[in-house]
Amino acid sequence: MQGITIKNILEKKGKEPITCLTAYSKPMAEIIDKYCDIILVGDSVGMVLYGMKTTREVKIETLILHGKAVKNSAKRSFVVFDMPHKTYSNKFIAYKNVKKVMKSTKCDAVKLEGGRKIVNIIKYLTKKGIPVMGHIGLLPQSSKVFKLKGKNLIQKKQILQDAMALSNSGVFAIVIECVVESLAKKITDSVSVPTIGIGASKYCDGQILVTDDMIGLSNFRPRFVKKYSNVKKIIEKSVKNYCSDIKRRKFPSSQNVYRF
Repeated sequence: MQGITIKNILEKKGKEPITCLTAYSKPMAEIIDKYCDIILVGDSVGMVLYGMKTTREVKIETLILHGKAVKNSAKRSFVVFDMPHKTYSNKFIAYKNVKKVMKSTKCDAVKLEGGRKIVNIIKYLTKKGIPVMGHIGLLPQSSKVFKLKGKNLIQKKQILQDAMALSNSGVFAIVIECVVESLAKKITDSVSVPTIGIGASKYCDGQILVTDDMIGLSNFRPRFVKKYSNVKKIIEKSVKNYCSDIKRRKFPSSQNVYRF
């Protein structure tokens, strides 16, 4: 099966919406791989699977394990590794950690949060042949409060400048998180690379959500998340029925035991 490439992603800008979701495990990656253009091995794993309060607590060694599982299971989707907090504080540290990630996981690209402040780091990585996805707007690794961005002229100007700087630094795509609709549209129209929105309107070139939020497995319910199912209820019902069958001695039945 032919895998999706950066060329394929770039060609979709302004033509065909790009589909993206997060994955941290083999079963989820195998499902998402059938439909999504991009799978993000997100640092959101810390909050979703480990009960951490922020993404800043995620360690690179932990995320590498998830990255291996996802990349080994994805045959079609383009897999992006979310570089954890403090793993790219300067270009030399960034390159060292990114090399470790790429060698260990075989992921197709990495994602870094930030705008103009990290442009030199991104330029250094891309010159070394590392594919990089940018991330602007709300930055979970550095934001203490979850707030909509771009509500005033100063923020709009700063975020647009960040987007332009990233676009010129060599990134192949930019995630825009939690910004007002008009700003997301302006950024998408202004930059040459595809934009991937999360809480940033239909005007972006693509969309991404945390899969566990989208399927109703998490308790995170921001305005921008659409719940396509309620997996938590399905699991709870299954567990309840399982325990009930045991108490009533209905499980294991004759079909669930071995006889000679």
